[in-house]
Amino acid sequence: MYLELQQRLLARVHEILKSTYDIELASIAIEQPPDLKMGEYALPVAFELARKLRKAPKVIATELAAALSASLGPDQGLDQGFASFEVAGAGYINVRVARDKAASQLAAGDNSSARETGLHVLVEHTSINPNKAAHIGHLRNAILGDTFVRILRAAGQKVDVQNYIDNTGVQVADVVVGFLHLEGKSLPEIRTLISEKEAEGDQAREQRFDYLCWDVYARVSQWYTSGTEEENKQRKALRYATLHEIEAGGNETAEVAELISTAVLRRHLETMLRLDITYDFLPRESEILHLKFWDLAFEQLKQTGVLYFETEGKNKGCWVMTRPDAKVVEEGTADEDAKVIVRSNGTVTYVGKDIAYHLWKFGLLGRDFGYKPFFTYPDHECWISTEHGVEPHPHFGGAQAIYNVIDSRQSDPQANVIQALRGMGHTAEADRYTHFSYEMVALTPRCAVELGYTIAEEDLVRPYIEVSGRKGFGVKADDLIDKLIAATRKETDTRQPERAESERQKIAEQIAIGALRYFMLKFTRGTVIAFDFKDALSFEGETGPYVQYAIVRIRNIFRKAETTPEQVLADFAKLDASSSLNDADEIWAIWLRSAKRSAILDQCIATSEPAYIARHVFQLAQEFNNFYHRHHILTEEDPAKKALLLATAAIALRELVTVLSWLGIESPEAM
Repeated sequence: MYLELQQRLLARVHEILKSTYDIELASIAIEQPPDLKMGEYALPVAFELARKLRKAPKVIATELAAALSASLGPDQGLDQGFASFEVAGAGYINVRVARDKAASQLAAGDNSSARETGLHVLVEHTSINPNKAAHIGHLRNAILGDTFVRILRAAGQKVDVQNYIDNTGVQVADVVVGFLHLEGKSLPEIRTLISEKEAEGDQAREQRFDYLCWDVYARVSQWYTSGTEEENKQRKALRYATLHEIEAGGNETAEVAELISTAVLRRHLETMLRLDITYDFLPRESEILHLKFWDLAFEQLKQTGVLYFETEGKNKGCWVMTRPDAKVVEEGTADEDAKVIVRSNGTVTYVGKDIAYHLWKFGLLGRDFGYKPFFTYPDHECWISTEHGVEPHPHFGGAQAIYNVIDSRQSDPQANVIQALRGMGHTAEADRYTHFSYEMVALTPRCAVELGYTIAEEDLVRPYIEVSGRKGFGVKADDLIDKLIAATRKETDTRQPERAESERQKIAEQIAIGALRYFMLKFTRGTVIAFDFKDALSFEGETGPYVQYAIVRIRNIFRKAETTPEQVLADFAKLDASSSLNDADEIWAIWLRSAKRSAILDQCIATSEPAYIARHVFQLAQEFNNFYHRHHILTEEDPAKKALLLATAAIALRELVTVLSWLGIESPEAM
């Protein structure tokens, strides 16, 4: 509602500027006053107009305020959503909304954020190499991506969720080397091992196949460098020979890679489902290779002049990308800094394959994957790419906008893909290509010790300790989730002993998952996170449990009042609340923050930053808790004031539950 009022206000200001001064501004700034006593909006437009009109800003502000005030009547340009327009300072216009009208609209449910845009968006996130169990760093990617999907859908956009699977990469090759050469297992033995692990169902996590692969991967990484110089050379040669066999396909090594990567992928999907993270499509690199996506992209890149064949310098014999911003070099001199897309031995770089993949994403490649069902969720089927798919099937390419949730270390390759799209003439698509980057997740020393790691004394004073799956130092995602649930279950058992075991388990899971997701979301994407159990699970400060507890507190109010939030709001919408709200800035602040849902949503999408939503919901919980401690809601004797207090609690509850769901966090009934 706040955003809708703001848009109406700005539209009217544009009309007045045109009719009064014959001036059209591309945009008009609007601010929020530092104190609600000054109003809900502040317009500094008079300062911008002062030079053009050769008038003092305060004179212009006075003229505009008068014109805006004249617009408040029926059919005069602004409805009764606004109360007054006042000149302040040297030329600001402070705008007050009609609190009674705004409150009635909010109480009646007029705070919708969904606006059917018709925009088809593709979000790619998670994209874990299918060679071992998921770890804590992968959780930040998946939680950021899943939350942004929820935000886009809340804004009315059609979103497909993709999880890119690099099943032919060097990490998978390393695990294949480990099973075939360190473990000495054959293809039939690996197939049997996977079948046995999957048949065991809910076995101890350390017995799962993805956990076994974690250990094999760490061992083989050390094996490559643990022998003599000649032995290490031979082992590395074996690594790349294995990689080439996997990429080529149609051989026993490739079949082993397919078995291992598929089994690990299923475990990854199960892990993410614990966080209520789901996917629509799993495109695999094996199909990008075998369906010759690159061949089609290569021809387009050559035809549009994006690639050229280098005949001189260090890149001689390579196909390199034309750099529009490269410094001018003398004729016949090679551009040594040009990006290599096809090496002199004919192999395609990662960026080349990624260009082909993104042409498909935008529907510009001229070829599609085959599709087959792979993983069934409660409400939809997740499909996976294949060479020869089933019919009928959905289609997941041809998006109008894409977001790639990929860590900041991939900024250069992502920029290369965007550059290629622009060079090919796909400017609109390049403009709608967003690299949704983020920084790494580490551990606080305290957290590392809690997880059982031996930490050197000098590392205990560091702000964080980096994790490394290759070195075997890391936190498996499922272990982290289990530990969080165990901690919250212990607390829940103490606080809610009368509840059934299943209820206590559900509450513990809701709190644990909420704590984890909120911790990953409250930091801006460019911040390195040092995860800590105590910080994440705290009921004080900016945490998921703090927000959840505010919801539980409000629900307890309505249980004791023997009414429902819905009934309270329905009754309140019919009342005249102007007098009580006009004199209660602290209470109005809760209503106003709740009204900003659409504005915060738009801000998140415009900046690709979910942290704004996390901050919004925390501040609302904080404001409600302050309100709760100042007002005795249930014992208030004045019926009108009690109705306002209950309605304020109901508005806060509705907003907290709604926005928390955008973060993928459930609202427990008790804690």
